[in-house]
Amino acid sequence: MFHASQTHAQQGGASASLWLTDALRNPAKPADGRHWRERVRDWAEDVELVPDLGQRVGSPTWFRGLATCFGLCAAALYLSPGFQPIPGEPQPLMAPAHYDEVRSQMITPLALGADSGRRMGPTDAVQPLRETPERPQIELRAQIGGSDSLARALTRAGVSGGDVATVMSLASGDIAKGLKPGTPLDILLGRRASRDMPRPLDRLAFRARLDLGLEIAREDGVLQVKRTAIHVDDTPLRIQGVVGESLYRSARAAGAPPKAIQSFLRVVAQQIDLGSVSPGDRYDIITEYRRADTGDVEVGDLLFAGLHRASGRGIDMLKWSSDGRTQWFEASGVGQRRGVLSAPVAGRMSSSFGMRRHPILGYTRMHAGIDFAARYGSPIYAVTDGVVTYAGRHGGHGNYVRLQHGGGLATGYAHMSRIAARPGQRVRQGQVIGYVGSSGLSTGPHLHYELYRGGRTVNPMSVRFTTTAQLEGRELAAFRARLMQLKSLRVGLPVQVAQKDAAPAVQSN
Repeated sequence: MFHASQTHAQQGGASASLWLTDALRNPAKPADGRHWRERVRDWAEDVELVPDLGQRVGSPTWFRGLATCFGLCAAALYLSPGFQPIPGEPQPLMAPAHYDEVRSQMITPLALGADSGRRMGPTDAVQPLRETPERPQIELRAQIGGSDSLARALTRAGVSGGDVATVMSLASGDIAKGLKPGTPLDILLGRRASRDMPRPLDRLAFRARLDLGLEIAREDGVLQVKRTAIHVDDTPLRIQGVVGESLYRSARAAGAPPKAIQSFLRVVAQQIDLGSVSPGDRYDIITEYRRADTGDVEVGDLLFAGLHRASGRGIDMLKWSSDGRTQWFEASGVGQRRGVLSAPVAGRMSSSFGMRRHPILGYTRMHAGIDFAARYGSPIYAVTDGVVTYAGRHGGHGNYVRLQHGGGLATGYAHMSRIAARPGQRVRQGQVIGYVGSSGLSTGPHLHYELYRGGRTVNPMSVRFTTTAQLEGRELAAFRARLMQLKSLRVGLPVQVAQKDAAPAVQSN
């Protein structure tokens, strides 16, 4: 009994090291039914040979792990080969004959003055030239700049003054209105008689207009012009769609040109508040659109603006010339309402007319206008025709523009980031006079709009001043015929253009 108890006590109090020694001496003999590898694995997990030094800081296990870490680092440093460079045998220097042989196959930096890489090394068969040969022709491609002319572009390209004068005399009738910025010029300069003279112009080709291409070439020593007519389809472009999150983005996704969308938004903003346009409303845009057989296009002016709303008054506006003045008319023949306050900027009204606590000054005072919250840089439009009486800095108004209208009425536009009008200028309704900013006493980008009657500020929402034009008789009949013609157009590109784009290419053998 005593022996069994003693044996049990010895087994129960045996250390892990004695157990591991016994397991290694008798690998094939399972002590408790488990393989010795499993027992070793369980022992290693219990002992925790590599403890986490981020946990149980200060405990005996943590200090044991720290000692193990220092020991491993010391062993790695002790057994490292060192940081001294390993000596090696240098390559022998090449003999001059070997270097000359290899040099002809080298590519060395030309920027550092190297004379190899573009040609083979010189040999006995190479003889120096008495003079460097000149290229027989030089092909150039220039471009018309924003405020450039054809003569200046040719002069920059190296065309002589005499050839430039000849080109201008040949093409003056075709480019009377000037060339569009970005027009490419294909230039071919020929061989010059001597190095002291400029190269002669052998050929010049460019697009004078969308429907006309010009080619000026030298024949028998004389420059002659050849005109090539290009067929252009003038059918207007019609884009329809449904408003999503944004009217502008929806129209762009439908393929409407940016220029047409901007004009469309200006026309619609003069009739309704753009903030009232909601998803589900349908827009109808018709604009001048010229497409050449070469694929080039020109977007002209907006012709028709339609907006069919799920709730509220719809819009059908047609651009029409009456009494020598082009303006927008409703489908009924009523002219554009001049001076009706819709919104001088595309935004929401954030502050009304009346007493309020000034956000910067901190006390209550009269707010002599209404504020429109809008994005920085948004265009500001004149609400009606008028004359600019002031444009510049104006105290707390910051950048400020004031327009004088008829009947003792005037309007003011404050806190602009940039002014686009000058004193004495006559502006029309919808014309851009500045851009939204935060100049003066302002806490953020917005437009402060004021209305004056007899020199005193009044509530802009309480004044309605309108002037309309009414079409009658034959002019009204012509107007309605034009409206029906535009509204009968198919949506998208013209049929003949769409068929041409979709036609498969024909290959000839």
